[in-house]
Amino acid sequence: MAVHCKTRTLQVIDTEYSADAVEWCPVDGWHRVLACGTYQLKKPESNLGGEGDGADDPHTRLGRLYLYYFIPDQLFSPVTEVQRLETAAILDMKWCHLPVAEHPTLGIANAKGDLELYRLQGSKESYRVEPICSVDLGQDCLALSLDWSTGLREGSGPLKIICSDSKGRLSLLLVNESAPSVDILSQWRGHEYEAWIAAFNYWNCDVVYSGGDDSLLRGWDTRTQTDRPIFTSRRHSMGVCSIQSNPHREHILATGSYDEHVLLWDTRQMKQPMSDTHVQGGVWRLKWHPDSNLLLAACMHNGFQILDCEHYSDECPILSSYILHNSLAYGADWSRLSPPASTLTNQEPVPLNFSESASSSSDNRAQKLDTAMQNVKIFFESPTASFDVVLEDESGGYVPEQGTTKHEMPGAAEGSHPTSDPTSPEYRRQESSLMATCSFYDHMLHVWRWECHRAQPAK
Repeated sequence: MAVHCKTRTLQVIDTEYSADAVEWCPVDGWHRVLACGTYQLKKPESNLGGEGDGADDPHTRLGRLYLYYFIPDQLFSPVTEVQRLETAAILDMKWCHLPVAEHPTLGIANAKGDLELYRLQGSKESYRVEPICSVDLGQDCLALSLDWSTGLREGSGPLKIICSDSKGRLSLLLVNESAPSVDILSQWRGHEYEAWIAAFNYWNCDVVYSGGDDSLLRGWDTRTQTDRPIFTSRRHSMGVCSIQSNPHREHILATGSYDEHVLLWDTRQMKQPMSDTHVQGGVWRLKWHPDSNLLLAACMHNGFQILDCEHYSDECPILSSYILHNSLAYGADWSRLSPPASTLTNQEPVPLNFSESASSSSDNRAQKLDTAMQNVKIFFESPTASFDVVLEDESGGYVPEQGTTKHEMPGAAEGSHPTSDPTSPEYRRQESSLMATCSFYDHMLHVWRWECHRAQPAK
């Protein structure tokens, strides 16, 4: 089957702080709301009044939460900022798939080691979030990830959250919807180093999965003592950063790692994965499509990849690569909205929200990058080196990472156009999705659409 895919950038937004998480609201009636979380490492200021120059002072991790409203009738710049909140640095955030106390609720894992819940309220362009409760996961740790037990969008069982932190711990929390409040049910050491990710089995929320910087993928049955995992996999060769249970097919689990591989598993048999796809970049986040078995991967140094996981094989086809970000690809999400009509060609950028004009932006950017490459400063801070890296020139300008490559789309029929006649041998099944992605050091949020036409074979 011939496959022709294209992407179109609708809007590019400068988030000012480094962007690492983006989430469309999945609650019915609230799909136009988009949240973006940021993480900014602030350098210590020089101590002019005392001894030393401040080099040994701790760095401050700042964050900012943005809320946007999507207006589909606006073909250009369809996203409007409606709120921004100064917060602790945000490492992960996810909306609950169902209303909590009749309101959409956003969970945030932050650099203070807290899980925070925010309530969404308002209407249209007056949407606002407000904090409603929080829980401290432990001293001297960073909360790294969270997942809700509502992945199937069904109200079965008590509402729970699973979190991971920089001490290698996992925390299972119960949400009291009437208060609302959050209580820690259990907490245990799951990994030797950072527990980068934790996620529910959406089909059996008593089971959770975790991945750590020790390269281990583990499963846990929370109904029993958590001093021993139900399985441990060493199939990934580097830190496991992303895990998501498939909400459409039971027993299917997707995992991603710094080793640049996306693995698909049958959870009934965790000795070997069903599929292994090399995506040419560390896999920081994975997101299943809301209505199909497409998988969106944020691949750090290699942009964002869309994998076709409909039919399992040794390797899943990569349908599209979105490589217009100039920095680490960290945050990504599918929208449940229907995207506006597309007329542009493959990966044609729209130069919006930049100070440069459309005619001069490319030349200006190229000149800035050439200058920036002459003076590079790199700073690493443990234990979260992936977040605490500063790449900049002497004037504070961003210096992008190198090595980004573009995947060829398998079976692409260049220059072809779909027909709407289903009886024609050239009939094409069209898929269209609205996406949001964000990248770190260049602090950019992109809103874009993806189209895929699948040609049905002639009979």
